[in-house]
Amino acid sequence: MHLLGVDLADLISKEKTTLDQLSGRSIAVDGYNSLYQFLAIIRGPTGEPLMDRQGRITSHLSGLLYRTTNMAEKGIRLVYVFDGVPPSLKEAEIKRRSKVKEEALAKYEEALKRGDLQEAKRHAQATSRLKDLMVDDAKKLLDTLGVPWIQAPSEGEAQAAYLASKGDVWAAASQDYDSLLFGAPRLIRNLAISGRRKLPRRQAYVEVEPELVELSKALSGLGITREQLVDLGILIGTDYNPSGVKGIGPKTALKMLKEHGSLDKIPSTLQAEFPEAPARIRQIFLAPEVSETYSLEWKEPKIDEIIEFLCKQRDFSEDRVRNAVERMMAGVKEREKKRTLDSFFR
Repeated sequence: MHLLGVDLADLISKEKTTLDQLSGRSIAVDGYNSLYQFLAIIRGPTGEPLMDRQGRITSHLSGLLYRTTNMAEKGIRLVYVFDGVPPSLKEAEIKRRSKVKEEALAKYEEALKRGDLQEAKRHAQATSRLKDLMVDDAKKLLDTLGVPWIQAPSEGEAQAAYLASKGDVWAAASQDYDSLLFGAPRLIRNLAISGRRKLPRRQAYVEVEPELVELSKALSGLGITREQLVDLGILIGTDYNPSGVKGIGPKTALKMLKEHGSLDKIPSTLQAEFPEAPARIRQIFLAPEVSETYSLEWKEPKIDEIIEFLCKQRDFSEDRVRNAVERMMAGVKEREKKRTLDSFFR
């Protein structure tokens, strides 16, 4: 089943990198993707999300606080980009995801009744729904942390790729490969402090390291253009035509495009199985709707406002919050000092 984005994992060459190697870089992050990740992972023993005393979910705020401050401590400046109105062609995929959540919720409740807490927690991770209030709270927290965010008119990944292509950030960060189709010159995957990821249905973990994908190297390695990469995505399935063309996987699609050049020149028998609007899907990736007016300014954290919001209103531990922000500020100052010394001795 096609889950998220274009499945290019078997085709795209990736380089291992480290957070230390990314120090000094600015990276645009898909805000919705990040919040969903936090909502899925940060849960209690029976799969319940973190909540304050009023029953408001706070898992996303916890993840956002510690991910952002940890990255800043490492010298990595994040800018979050939030989705706007999705393209109409994404409607089928949005409905599919909603159905998956409903099915997961039913399985979660069944597992709880049986007392199978491990199974309940596994299904709970797929039930997350991101509500407008949660997004508003996330933006408020970023404002108090002094971290910039951008409201995209449409797809957040398209906007993040645009920032990277303009050179306003060094790379876009996401778990899937859509950023490459949107034209991001560099993609960072697995951008997290934790180097471990639990294997499904097993009490075992694998080490996960950040990965760097450079678009120019990826295209050169595949021997195709970005336009052909988009056509490849259409063949195997995107968020705008989730099923792709039946029977065609990434390697077959690549072979066909190298042989025929483009979707338009592929045998007519296969063209009949294309989605109704391949030209519209191409347009979404090659000329996406993005905002050209935005401000990227990293400011000093407002510690009193952070404490008021997270600790007094959302029941976070004041000691833990202060510690996170202080480490963030110390890391930033240390790297500012190093930059000043470096420039002095050049």
